[in-house]
Amino acid sequence: MSETKENTQDPSLSGNGKRKEREQFPLWQRLFFSQVILGKSAPKKIAYIGVMTALCIVSNFLEIKLLDNQFSFTIFVSMLTGILVGPLYGCFAAFLGDTLGFLLHPGGLYMPWIGISVAMMALISGFLIKLPLNIYIKLALSCLLVLLVCSIGINTTGMFFYYAKIGFTTKTLGYIETYFGGKNMYLTYALARLIFNGQLINSLVNYVLLFATVPLLKAIKPLKLDLN
Repeated sequence: MSETKENTQDPSLSGNGKRKEREQFPLWQRLFFSQVILGKSAPKKIAYIGVMTALCIVSNFLEIKLLDNQFSFTIFVSMLTGILVGPLYGCFAAFLGDTLGFLLHPGGLYMPWIGISVAMMALISGFLIKLPLNIYIKLALSCLLVLLVCSIGINTTGMFFYYAKIGFTTKTLGYIETYFGGKNMYLTYALARLIFNGQLINSLVNYVLLFATVPLLKAIKPLKLDLN
C-alpha cells in the first residue's frame, strides 16, 4: 500500500508533474532545446547530437533510384532530428550531417542551399512540435511548411539558378515543353521538378515515415518526450 501511495504521489507520473519539470527551465531554453536535451549533462547532449548527426550522414547515402527519379530519407531524418534534439541543435546537426555526408561521399559540386534546406527542416519541425496542438496537427503543419519553405522555396530556387547558369537537363526541358508550353520560368521549372522529377512523391514518402515514427517516440521512456 505504501509503495502504491508513493507512486501515485510522484509528480513525474502526472501531467502536472511533467509541466512543473519543464517550467523549471527558462522559456528560451524550452523553445530552442527539446526535453530530450534539457537537463542533460554535456556528454549526454554531445552523444544525442552525435547520433542524430550520424543519421543525417547516413541518410545522404541511402538513395533509391526508381526509373529516372531518386528518393532519399533526408527529409524524414532532418525533421526527426529537430524534434528529438530541438530546433537549435537539430539545425546544427542536420547541416553538419549534410556537409560531412558530402565530404565522405561527394557526388559532383557541393550545393550549399541543400545544407541550408535540411537545417531549416530541423528548425521548423523542432519549433512546431512545441505548439500546444494535437500531435498530428503539428506534424501536418511541419510537413506543409517544410514542403513550401525548404523543398520548393530553398531547394528548388537554388537548383533553378544553378541550372539557369549551366543549362537545364534535356529531361526537364522536355517536361516543360510538353506540359507548360516550353516557357522555362521559375514556376514551370518548380512544377516540373515537383510533379515529374519526383520531388512531391519523395516528400510524401518521408512525411508518411514521420507520421508513423514520431508518435512511437512517446513509448520510449528514457527520451521523456511529451508530444501533446
